[in-house]
Amino acid sequence: MLELRRLSKSYASGQPVLSELSYTFRAGEFVAIMGDSGVGKSTLLNLIAGLDHPDPAAEAPILVDGIAMAALDDAAATRLRRERMGFIFQAFHVLPHLTLLQNVALPLLLNGLPQDRAATMLAAVGLAGRDHAYPHQLSGGEMQRVAIARALVHRPALVLADEPTGNLDPDTAAAVLQLLRTEIRASGACTIMVTHSQAAAAMADRTLILTRAGLQEADTVKTLRQ
Repeated sequence: MLELRRLSKSYASGQPVLSELSYTFRAGEFVAIMGDSGVGKSTLLNLIAGLDHPDPAAEAPILVDGIAMAALDDAAATRLRRERMGFIFQAFHVLPHLTLLQNVALPLLLNGLPQDRAATMLAAVGLAGRDHAYPHQLSGGEMQRVAIARALVHRPALVLADEPTGNLDPDTAAAVLQLLRTEIRASGACTIMVTHSQAAAAMADRTLILTRAGLQEADTVKTLRQ
């Protein structure tokens, strides 16, 4: 579903962040990525989404459903992102001037799809009957539920979550993660979640550790450190 081929990224100063990173993520799996601060976890998500550009070394360093992101112009990359990806952010990014229903329906509207699924998704995340409420009326956990509904409403093939529980208390975080796991199971989306939380990572099918040496299975990293 998602393939990384010798993906590299350096800062403007020339300092490398990611170096020849290769990995394949399968459709339908929920993967957590952990690692030290500054190792490039959020940068990796931005590269996958096409919001940032890799170093021009490998010919096709990122493939989404077999499509090389590097071969797309800005319009085509935006269209692929809009149609095939869903995003969940730590800061929610719920639009304050839109109702909950309008927030969730936005990906459907942008993709020219029927918008009736928006109400269904709000109900699925426990917000039935709140269609006409506004984000300022919600708790942090409720806003993250809206963000999950919005990320999944258009049935994306790939969901990218960047510290989705970083602003939530432990009980709310656990509930949101259980909801996320349930919803991505139902949709069959490949989900990549960057997190610092061991509890969040435990909800995923498997955990990878991003180091300067690349992506490694968490158990392998533990073995090397013993």
